[in-house]
Amino acid sequence: MRMMMAGSMAQTMDMAAMQNLMEAASACEQACTMCSNSMMEMDGMARCAAMCSNCADMSNTMMRMMMRPAGMNATVMMASLEACKAMAQACMEECSSHADMSDTCRMCAMACSELVDACDAMMASMR
Repeated sequence: MRMMMAGSMAQTMDMAAMQNLMEAASACEQACTMCSNSMMEMDGMARCAAMCSNCADMSNTMMRMMMRPAGMNATVMMASLEACKAMAQACMEECSSHADMSDTCRMCAMACSELVDACDAMMASMR
C-alpha cells in the first residue's frame, strides 16, 4: 500500500505516519464496532455503545481521508486529525472505565489509545 500511495502523495507527507494512522484507524474502527455491539446488549451501557459507534465512524472517515491524497488540504486535515483524536480520547476514557468488567471495552480502549498516538504523530509530521 505504501508504494501505491508514494506515487500519488505530496512529498511533504510522512508516509510512515500516514500508514500508521490508517492502520490504527482501521483497528480502532473494528474494535469500536465490536464494543458497541457488545454494549448494546447490556443494561446501562447505552452511552458506551453510542460513543463507540461514533468513534468507529470517525475512525473510518479519517482512514478514508488519508487514502485521498489529491483532496488533502493541510488546514482541513489538521482539523480532522484533531477531531478524530478528540473522539478517540473520549471513547478511550469511556471504555477504560469499563475495562475491568469487559475484555471488549479493554481492547477498544487500547485501540483508541493507539489511534490518539497515531493522530499525534501525523500532526507532528505536518508541522
